[in-house]
Amino acid sequence: MAKSKNNMAKSIITINPFRYIHSLSKSSANSSPKSLLFTPRKTSSASRNHQSLCSLSYLYLYFLFALTFFTIFEASNVTSFKPITDHYSIPLPCSSSSPYSISFSSSRSTLMVSSNEKNEDNTVRLSSSVVVPLPAHGVPSSSNVTEEEREFWKQPNGGGYKPCLEFSIDYRRLSKDIVKEKTRFLVVVASGGLNQQRNQIVDAVVLARILKASLVIPILKVNLIWGDESEFSDIFDVEHFKRTLQADVRVVSSLPSTHIIARQLPEAKIPHGVSPVWIRSRFFKQLNEEGVLVLKGLDSKLSKNLPPDLQKLRCKVAFHALKFAAPVLELGNRLARRMWIEGPYVAVHLRLEKDVWIRTGCRTGLGSKFDDIIVKERESRPEFLTGRLNMSATQRRLAGLCPLNAHEVARLLKGLGAPRSALVYSAGGEPFGGKLALQPLTTEFPNLMTKEMLAREGELSPFMNRSSALAAIDYIVSLSSDVFLASHGGNMGSAMQGHRAYVGHRKYVKPNKRKMIPYFDQETSISDSHEEFSGVMRYLHRGLQGQPLSRNNKRGRDVIAYPVPECMCRR
Repeated sequence: MAKSKNNMAKSIITINPFRYIHSLSKSSANSSPKSLLFTPRKTSSASRNHQSLCSLSYLYLYFLFALTFFTIFEASNVTSFKPITDHYSIPLPCSSSSPYSISFSSSRSTLMVSSNEKNEDNTVRLSSSVVVPLPAHGVPSSSNVTEEEREFWKQPNGGGYKPCLEFSIDYRRLSKDIVKEKTRFLVVVASGGLNQQRNQIVDAVVLARILKASLVIPILKVNLIWGDESEFSDIFDVEHFKRTLQADVRVVSSLPSTHIIARQLPEAKIPHGVSPVWIRSRFFKQLNEEGVLVLKGLDSKLSKNLPPDLQKLRCKVAFHALKFAAPVLELGNRLARRMWIEGPYVAVHLRLEKDVWIRTGCRTGLGSKFDDIIVKERESRPEFLTGRLNMSATQRRLAGLCPLNAHEVARLLKGLGAPRSALVYSAGGEPFGGKLALQPLTTEFPNLMTKEMLAREGELSPFMNRSSALAAIDYIVSLSSDVFLASHGGNMGSAMQGHRAYVGHRKYVKPNKRKMIPYFDQETSISDSHEEFSGVMRYLHRGLQGQPLSRNNKRGRDVIAYPVPECMCRR
């Protein structure tokens, strides 16, 4: 793959009165450029009045400066004078930035990084902490590109939506006491894969806020399937996490000596979809008495329909606070740059791992030999089956409950207009069946890459047997892709859907499996005619390619996947 060009690593620093853009990038032979540009949010009338007063103050100061200068000039009879100014250090006392609000727009030099720029109170500016991808390449302009291909690479209309995390006055007022809390502590144990853990960490912060408790850095449970013993600090930047949430909850690295758990606390049982009122009534008294509350198994337990301020907090945690640890972020950025520099690419999250076939109760598409292996393991470990027990494998597939295999993903990409020459990044774990499982996809799209293929010798060595870190690298490379497609929804698909929306509604294809699978199975001319099949696929996915979708349209949608309207608004 071609190396990044030197001119991509130039620093950009621009200063405007009262509202400024600050971007700093450094690069070396083995690192990617890091820069972030943002546009401040629109100011309120109070802020505008404040800035107007500041403007008058500046004019008054400049007038005094000029008067003094000319007085000295005449007194000393100086014949020439060349002022030296350092615009990088100009003070901006009238900046209207706030740890409670954000509005930004990405630029063409943006790489997936998050800056540690801080406000005077040491909180990280949200506009500089958001994790953003490399810019989209846009529609190819070559005359050899077909109309279908242009449509495939075309980004959706974002409808003018931009991030807007503006918390209410009541939220800010309550924060003054909550961030100083030192008597109540919440300990959360997060389980599952990377994106399942991310969801539970998001909920842990919200629960700490609801209970007005300090949050101990979440504990990552050892993953029994992948044997991953990673800790929070191995995957995420702990200090960035603390600073970003400094205005919302108090986050500590460990329990103080006065709250050491001397006995085994009972595991709290939480039903699905509980409200803040339920949480407070169930745990607040216990937390006051014990001083420590330990919660496990938080996945999908907290309601998706929370008050607006708590929904904004969820977005703040997911898109700002959960920055990956430096080693993971640096390698992910490096691999993303190696893909991006070659041109537009599509990232596909393939769920072809052995445990996925066991849990879903679906056929692998690799033949009876491989299907029999899955059936035997499923029968020996029936607790792994998460699919509907009363449905056959065929019924599950027709209901859209099965992952798309490599052959089906290839057909869908072709149907949507992806050219054979398209660069494809395959995200996900080791597929069951190895190269045989990927063969249908590599046959149709020979320019298929994985992190193992992109990485140079030794680059992935520190992350071997660490599935969460490897999944984080996939996440970074996938976020910078021009088009993203998930073969089986799930936590990664939902996280990528929301994050791509939050950074500008990057194209995200959500396979309409229930309606498209019958066309894959039809033994009619439509399955053999590319034009007819392509027309059907594009029609079925016309509203499922990253366009703004409101969470309010369907109750129970997760704000992390649907950030409109609580976390994004029209500016």
